[in-house]
Amino acid sequence: MKPQVVLSMEQALTMTYATLRCVHLGWRVIKLEPTPLPGRKSKGDPNRYIGRPVAGEDRHSYFVAPNAGKEAIAIDLKKKEGQEILKHLIKELNVDVFCTNTMPARHKRLGLDYETLLKARQDLIWCSISAMGTKYPDVPGYDPVLQALCGYMDLTGFPDSPPLQCGLPIVDLKAGDEAFTQIILALMERGQTGKGKKIDISMARVALSWLHTFLPMLDMGSPPSELKRSGNRHRQFIPVDAYKTADGFIYIALGSDSQWIRFTGTPMFAELNQERYSTNEGRRQHQEDLFPGIEAVTMKYSSSEITKVLSAAAIPHSPITPIEEVASLPFAAETLLKTTTPDGKPVRLPPAAQDTEHLEKIGGELPFAPAYGEHTSALLEETGLSTKEITSLREGGIIA
Repeated sequence: MKPQVVLSMEQALTMTYATLRCVHLGWRVIKLEPTPLPGRKSKGDPNRYIGRPVAGEDRHSYFVAPNAGKEAIAIDLKKKEGQEILKHLIKELNVDVFCTNTMPARHKRLGLDYETLLKARQDLIWCSISAMGTKYPDVPGYDPVLQALCGYMDLTGFPDSPPLQCGLPIVDLKAGDEAFTQIILALMERGQTGKGKKIDISMARVALSWLHTFLPMLDMGSPPSELKRSGNRHRQFIPVDAYKTADGFIYIALGSDSQWIRFTGTPMFAELNQERYSTNEGRRQHQEDLFPGIEAVTMKYSSSEITKVLSAAAIPHSPITPIEEVASLPFAAETLLKTTTPDGKPVRLPPAAQDTEHLEKIGGELPFAPAYGEHTSALLEETGLSTKEITSLREGGIIA
């Protein structure tokens, strides 16, 4: 698929992550942000101001990674002239995909709804991410709110703990991945039919789409208590858990009876080779004895000693890697992307989900995240506007 041009009215993470995946493919991604509100210091995407300052007042650390490799333009879409500039950009830059994660109730008011933008390009791919889709236009939503609404917090944490959110913004990222996937599919369809498409992503729906091992089981005899918070233990495969060792913790995941045989076949865990534990259901029935029994063994040894034994027996396991050490893991270090701050400081970025020809060609280094409105003049010049016209738009507050 040839490189595409993406114009995205995005903020926060979910759509910003979706379009980052487009950057990884070598597509041109232009981040569209609003002009500043009167009296407000912050400009554009609120995430620009989250984390530690890195490059000027509008590029803080939380903002950098999802926005690397993008261009930035600032337009006031509350004004009719700004909406005309948006359509002009789509037409003159041959924009293939328009994205937004602003609330659907604002789409038509800002002139960025699907029907309006089709006037600029009839085969446009249009993609929206919102809390509950365009059917519920007035519902705002952030990741933890959707985790709460869709049951995730009832599933996360220990049985005697209050509800907890997942450590990652998992609904944001899932919705971003879904948007990216649907955009790819729509472009493939357009290649065959010549027609564009409206893509409507509901964060709530994509969150629900991951509940395969929960919702159906309620209809097949599992009581809610069997599915709720279980700490680090797996609800069905016994005994999966994190265990204390002599110098930390180790996570051990036994997913079959054959793995149990190999596990208890080691001298280290031989005392657990008991008939009552020989099947998964037997281990479930006696889990209140089993889990402490395993930990009584692991506490006698260092994590590295246990790792050596479990590796030899082909038992899935891992130490609990501190987040500050993750990037140094061998398989991580060889796939990390990178960028460089304007003052020359190298910054490691998460790897792309898959290697791409584009990333290999550029050596895995993405341009640093753009400053607010950094490319506004250059992009408008590219569309044919003169310096005088651009100055007039800026003086009129239409662009920043």
